[in-house]
Amino acid sequence: MDALTARAVAPPALRPGTVAEAVEAQFGLRGKLHPLVSERDQNFRLEAGARGRFLVKVTSSLESAATTALQVDVLSHLERHPEITAPMVIRTLEGRTCGHVDDGETRLRLRVLSWVAGRQLETLGIDAGMAARFGTALGQLDAALAGCAHQGANPVLLWDLQRLGELRPLLRHVDDDTSRDAVAAAIDDYETRVAPLREDLPRQVIHADANPENVLADGDSIGFIDFSDIVTAPRVYDVAIAASYLRPGGSDPLALLRPFVAAWQSVTPLGETETGVFFDLVRARLATSITLLHWRLADRPANDAYRQKSLATEGTASHFLHRLDALGRREFTNKISRIPQK
Repeated sequence: MDALTARAVAPPALRPGTVAEAVEAQFGLRGKLHPLVSERDQNFRLEAGARGRFLVKVTSSLESAATTALQVDVLSHLERHPEITAPMVIRTLEGRTCGHVDDGETRLRLRVLSWVAGRQLETLGIDAGMAARFGTALGQLDAALAGCAHQGANPVLLWDLQRLGELRPLLRHVDDDTSRDAVAAAIDDYETRVAPLREDLPRQVIHADANPENVLADGDSIGFIDFSDIVTAPRVYDVAIAASYLRPGGSDPLALLRPFVAAWQSVTPLGETETGVFFDLVRARLATSITLLHWRLADRPANDAYRQKSLATEGTASHFLHRLDALGRREFTNKISRIPQK
């Protein structure tokens, strides 16, 4: 199955009352459910009174049991790393990691996770100091994930950079000629410069979507949520994906990216090969964001919550891609290479 076959359809749309009943019966948690915007799953914030808040996930019918197991295993692994702030898996009254709920035709997996406190970085405004804190936290997360033993097959995800070339048929949806050409060039460069070196790059489980919506600040703590895109891939992909969202408005396109990467490298320095492909990986993620944004503009109604959210958060991707192209690979790589390493 290719990435287009795995096209995201509308998430489950169960009545909150149906989900609440299943959560109470199977997890022993009772409270009010508040819907959350999601791409694939149907998510809720559960306010359970004195027991606190929880995240309730009704898993998409497109997600395989192996993919759910991968997410559960990764979160369970991170529970052994107190330096990492991430959701914890809440078990059912019978000790299982998943329950179930019926949508009338299909039995869907039901999960409950602990609620991670904090404000999304995108709502705080990222400056150089926050970028550095973000980089250190992601470096610690990647160091912890390097010890994850789960070696299951990767899920088929539209956002997986390892499958970037499969997005070519969607380029026709990018209606701006300049942006479409820039995206096509980024895909070309990935396939000619990065793909042949993939086996030379250190590989591990990565978060693969550490964007400012999925990163929370709570005092001095930085936490990570939404592990639904985790894959086994070169570790540098994780740094590049996150870096693609550090899009400053000033004259220096690397004003946020430099302190972020320097902080990440204070935990685990990038190797020479990783540094050499970093420019192309950041552009590859931007190309993915632009392509999928334009594709979904035609796929979802104007009042769709996920569509509106994507427009708001990804509208700067084309501008940042053009800025990086103007800077050029050599200048970009020179500035990244000069970052002091521990």
